[in-house]
Parts: sequence; C-alpha cells; structure tokens
Amino acid sequence: MRTTSHARRATLALSVIATILAPAAPALAAPPPPRADLRADVDRDGRVDVTGATDDAGEDTWTPARGAVFLPNIDDDTKRCPTADPRGRPLPDAALAACNDAADTRVNGTPDAADLARVRSVPMKNLPASATGTLRVVAGAKNTRVFVKRGTGWTWVTAATRLTAAELRAGVEFGVEATDVVRDPRLWGGRAVLRLTVAAGSATTSDDVTLRVAPLLTHHHLQAAQQVLVTRVPGTDPFARAQQAFVRGLAAEAKAAGVGHPLFTFERYDDIWAQDFVEPGYVSMTGPDGRRQAIRVMLRSAQPDRESGRELFERLRGKGIGVVQVSGVRESEEWTLNSMGNLETVPPYTHAGRSFPAGRIIMGERGDTGSKPALAMRSLLQAQGFQDPLLLDTSWLHVGHVDEFVQFLPAPGTPRGWRIGVADPEAGLRLLRDAQKAGYGGTRMFSVPGSADLPAPKETIDQALASKWLVADNTMAAQRIRANLDVLKRETGVTDAEVVRVPALYTRGTEQGERGDRVPRLTRLGAGDPPESVTEYGQQKRLAREEGRSAARGPAVMTSAYVPGAVNGLLLGGDRYLAPRQWGPVIGGEDVFTAAVTAAYTRAGLRVSYIDDWSTYHLGMGEVHCGTNTLRDASAAWWQG
Repeated sequence: MRTTSHARRATLALSVIATILAPAAPALAAPPPPRADLRADVDRDGRVDVTGATDDAGEDTWTPARGAVFLPNIDDDTKRCPTADPRGRPLPDAALAACNDAADTRVNGTPDAADLARVRSVPMKNLPASATGTLRVVAGAKNTRVFVKRGTGWTWVTAATRLTAAELRAGVEFGVEATDVVRDPRLWGGRAVLRLTVAAGSATTSDDVTLRVAPLLTHHHLQAAQQVLVTRVPGTDPFARAQQAFVRGLAAEAKAAGVGHPLFTFERYDDIWAQDFVEPGYVSMTGPDGRRQAIRVMLRSAQPDRESGRELFERLRGKGIGVVQVSGVRESEEWTLNSMGNLETVPPYTHAGRSFPAGRIIMGERGDTGSKPALAMRSLLQAQGFQDPLLLDTSWLHVGHVDEFVQFLPAPGTPRGWRIGVADPEAGLRLLRDAQKAGYGGTRMFSVPGSADLPAPKETIDQALASKWLVADNTMAAQRIRANLDVLKRETGVTDAEVVRVPALYTRGTEQGERGDRVPRLTRLGAGDPPESVTEYGQQKRLAREEGRSAARGPAVMTSAYVPGAVNGLLLGGDRYLAPRQWGPVIGGEDVFTAAVTAAYTRAGLRVSYIDDWSTYHLGMGEVHCGTNTLRDASAAWWQG
C-alpha cells in the first residue's frame, strides 16, 4: 500500500513539472461577429423564413414569379378620411384622393397591420450589448414606409430609429407599405430596397432585401362575382320607376345566381352608367397566414368632370377598399373613350412567348381620328407591368366602348378555360331574312309594349330590311367586328372554335349626331317628352361639345345596338349570364332573337336569363353591362394565372 502510494505521488509530481515546463496553449479565438441578415417573403408563401434558405436566395432581385411583394396601403380601414371640410363643404377631388391609410405615419388598427408586408432580421446571437442597428430604405424611399414591431404596437421607422442589441439578438419584425400604386416608371418603378446595418464596436455589417409593390390589376370573368353594383335613381316619374324596377330585378337575379353579397347601390349623383365611372380592381400579396391579403381598388374613370366618381370616395372607400384616380387628363382626349365600359379584361393566357397570368386589358380607340383613351390612364395601366393594354378599333360605334361588341366567357374543361363572345350582325340579319321568307315580313320588329310616355316602335321586319341603312350598317359592323376578332385571335391564340357568336343588330339611329356617350342624365323623363329624351342624350351631347369634352370627329357612320345588345350583359356566375331582354319579333309565340341568343349561350355552357332594360338603358345606347358593375374574387395568386 505504502509503495503504491509513493509511486503515485512521484507520478503526479512529474506531471506537474511537465505541465509547468510545457509551452502555454494558445487562448481560444474569439467568435466572429454575427452577420446582418434581412429576410422578406421571397417565395410568397406568407412566411418569412429566418431559419432556412427559402427566402434568402434571390432576395436582391424580383421577377413576376418570385420576389417579395408589398401593398400600396390606400384603403381606409377605420373610415377616418373626411369627405367634407369642417364647414360641411365637399372636399375637392384631389383632397379626397390624398387621404388613405398610407397618408399618415401610424398603423391604424389590426386591419391596417394586416396590409403590411413582413420583413424580418435573422436573430444575431452573441451580439455585444453595445451593438446597435438601423433600417433604411435605400431605393424607393419616397414611396415606401417602414414600421418596426415593438411590444404589441408598430412604430414608424425614421432616420433616428435605433435597434437595440436585445432586439437584434431576438430578431426584429418590420412592416412595409407603399404610399401609392405605380403611376410613372420614370418617377418610381415600384421597387423598394431595405438595408439593415448593424454596428458592433468598429465592425459593421449590413444586408439588403428587395420588394416590389403589388400591381393594380383589373378583374376578369374567371373570377367569381361577389357583389353587384348599380345606380338607384330616386323619384316617381316614369323613368325612375322603370329604373327602380330594373334594380329590383337585378337584385333577384344576383341572388338566384349565388352572388353572396346584396346589391350596392349608388344613390347620390343620378349617373345610371355604373359600369362607366369606375373599374373595380385589386392589389394583393400573400398574408402572414398564407392566404391572399387583398385591397380592392376602385379605379375612377379619367373624366374629372364626372361627379359620380366622387361617390367612390364618399361611400365605397373604407376597410379593404381604396380609390385611385388619375390627373392631367387633357381636354382634347375624347370623353367617351375614357368611360370604363371601354375597358375589359381578357382572362389569363400564354401565347407566342408572352404570358399574362392576371389577364390582359383591352380598350377601344377611334382608328379613323386617332382618338385614344386618356394618356394618363393608359400610362397608369401600362406601368403596372402585367396587363399591357391592347387597343381595338371602336370608331364604328357611336359610344365607342368595347363592351358593346365583345366579352369573355368561362369555358371550364377547355385548354384556355375561356371563350370570346362577339356580337354577330350577320346572324341578326339572317333571322330577319328567314322570317321574311317564311311570310312574317309584316310582323312588328319589336315586341316591346308602349305607354303614354314611351310609344312602342311601329316598324315591321319588311320595313327594317327595306330601310336605307340597316343592311349596309350591319354589313359594315360585321366587317369591323371581324377585324377586331382577328386582332384578338392573333394576340391570344384563340381559334374560331373558341368563339361564341351571338346574334345582334346595329343601327345609326334617327338621332345620329345628337346622342353621345353614356353620361349622367340631367333630367328625367316627364309627361309629354318625346321618346328620345328618356335619358336626355341629345342634350348631353350638345353639352359635351359646348364644354369641349369631345374634340374628335367621328366617321361618317357610327352605330349603336338596334336590338338590345346581348353581349352587353352581365356574367353573374360561372354558368349564369344575365342578358338584356331582346324584345324582338314574336313569331309563333316565340321571340326569335331571344331564342337565337339563348341557343348561342347554351351551346357555350351558360344558363341565360333576361332583364328588361329597354327604357332605362337601351334607348340611351347602353345595356345591362353598361348599367352595372361587379366586385370579383381576388384570392387567386396573380403571378400564377
């Protein structure tokens, strides 16, 4: 035992001596300072990945398919924006447009916070307590606002804002909004670059991330209708009663088609053309819960003197709904072409190397005079970078809107998923000629009943076919429609088999040169007024000329619908279509135009119903579509088609 103990002590002593004599081991190297790493939702799944690499790759670039998106926060979630001054006087248009949630430096409640795109910093472990951080917008700062999440609230990030070491260690959450949509790429192309800089002693590290503001997009007919908009005219005169009956019938049709929300009725300005003073659109991104976060955007027509557009600010703007209007519209730009019935959207398609996953806008121009929709509006739409407006020739139409002759119809199960519907004047002429050959030439052309206020038309089929202009006008209309269809086929790849041809007839009418664009009525029909004054179009056209709103001179022949234009109807559901009642010749107890129109849409897989718009819209050179509008589903990802 003793010998063993002595040996152990000797060994221990030798070990101590060896340790003392051995060279000192180098001290452990200090860990490198952590690197700043800023992340955004680059893959658009609604989650900012701070642990993996899904949102790291490509964070400095942006493409239509990949890259972080933020919203122009132009709604009014708390309804705080005034529409009148303290003395009750209506605010001017510019003041109405200047107020929205992005006009202040606060986050106005939970709904407003949901409109902020999230950006996060990766937690910086082992950061010294003396470290600080800053967040700057190094590109797009004039149009971008950033907030930092602190506790349960959001604080506006300014040049003086400092992030603490504790915040940076835990990871910081930011919320980003744009103060407007893209309007002119020369001034701002929609991109924002955020830079996080962290200073620790003498060491500095930084990281950038790029976002792009969501494009303002118009709806297409593959998006389900969720609410129908229409103007309701007050009063008890014949026109008001007819228009109120139209609104009641429209409400019943929308409900039967499964449209979830009740009608929204415009009621302040007596502008019956609800299609024309506004184009509903939307902006969207993926929200933190993975669902689409959308703001509806009411795009006001480029007609500054059209007061009805004010109601968009006064009654529609609110939670999840904003309004955009353009400025700088020149008086020389033709007033009628700036109505939104002259803006429709082709559903998504890819053709000839070009892809339009959110659809493509079409608008009408007057090819003979060179008149186009307002440059300010076309520039705004072009600046979004997604729906590249395509111009069609509408110079053969008196009002000049694309909705008078073309539409786009859902077609589930087909390669494209949609078809083009066009008015077919040749088919309309055939219906009359066939009836005449069968011995029905003496049948009244129109079956609409008359009244003391509005006598029924008396012409017969024979008289219509023998008129000086009807055949020539419809031959011309057919040629013009065919030329426009050729443009659409070339641009989209649509074939003849994907075209739905709907019987129609056009006429230059007895008031050629007196009627103008579908504009608000100045007065309503009174006893003893002639039928032409049902919507006072002669008076409105003269007023338009006197005010210099329409400088273009039209061609020798401009037409409008003779029989109510069936393509100028309203798509209420995937298979539900509401057309204007035809009031055509009745032969053997059947309206021949109604039968032919129903057959055309039935072959296209649609169920058709009809509503009377004769005195309310048709005589004013418009139809059901012109007098209505729709808010549609915006939940689909616009970058995927």
